[in-house]
Amino acid sequence: MTLCKFYFWRNQNPNQTGMVIKYSCILLLSILLGILIFTESKTIDEDFGNLARYRNSSLQLASLPRGENLVVFMGDSITDWWPKRGNFFPGKKYVGRGIGGQTTPQMLLRFQQDVINLKPRVVVILAGTNDLNRETGNDCATIEGNLQKMVALSRANNIKVVLATILPVCGKKIKNRPPAKISEINAWIKDFCDRTGVIYLDYYSAMVGSDGFMRQDLADDCLHPNALGYEIMAPLAEKAIQQALKPPERIVM
Repeated sequence: MTLCKFYFWRNQNPNQTGMVIKYSCILLLSILLGILIFTESKTIDEDFGNLARYRNSSLQLASLPRGENLVVFMGDSITDWWPKRGNFFPGKKYVGRGIGGQTTPQMLLRFQQDVINLKPRVVVILAGTNDLNRETGNDCATIEGNLQKMVALSRANNIKVVLATILPVCGKKIKNRPPAKISEINAWIKDFCDRTGVIYLDYYSAMVGSDGFMRQDLADDCLHPNALGYEIMAPLAEKAIQQALKPPERIVM
C-alpha cells in the first residue's frame, strides 16, 4: 500500500487506523528480531573454534618472554573444569585451554592462538571424547589425524608434546561414546607415542574399573572427573610433563 493510498484508506476507515499501526509495529519488531537472531547465529558460526574464549588472555601471555617451564593444557570440558573441581597444579606455570564440548577440529582451529603463540615448553593434549559424541566426523581415523596435526604443529614450533588417552565413560554415556572406539583410539595413541617419541599419558588405565567402564567414584556424571578423579590424574600429568622437560641424554663416545 503506497503512502497516498494509506492516507486515503485512513480517512475512509478512521476507526481501524490504530489497529493498522499496532500490527505494523508488531511486524516491524518481528523483522528486527529476526535480523538480530540471524546476526547472532552467523557470528557464532563464524567462530566455530570459539577463539573468542581465550583471545584476550592468550594475547597477554603471548606478549611475555617464553617461560622456563610454561605448560599449556589443551582440551575440552575435562580440561576446562579441572580448576573448578580439582587442585590445578598450584604454584606451577600451567595454563588451561579447555573448552566444553569441543572436538579435535575445533581445537585445531585455535591451536595457533591458544598454544603456539604462548611459546610453552610443553603442551598436554587431551581430546577426542566429544568427536565420538557427534553424528558426523566421529570416525577414529579423523580423530587420530587431527591429533597428529596438533603434534606436528607443536614440534614445528619446538614445543614438547604429551598426548593423553581418552578417559573411560560409564552409564548412559557409553551409548554415544562406545568403549570399543575409546579403546581403539587409545591403542593408536600408545602406538603413535611409541613410534614417534611423543610422551604418553595414560589416564584411562588409572580410571577404568574392572568392568571396563569409568569408576563411578571418580566421575559423578560418568564422564567428567570429580575432585577424586582429578586427584588421580594430576600426578600422572605431572610425571609426563617432567619427562617431557627432561633434557635428552648425551651419548658419551
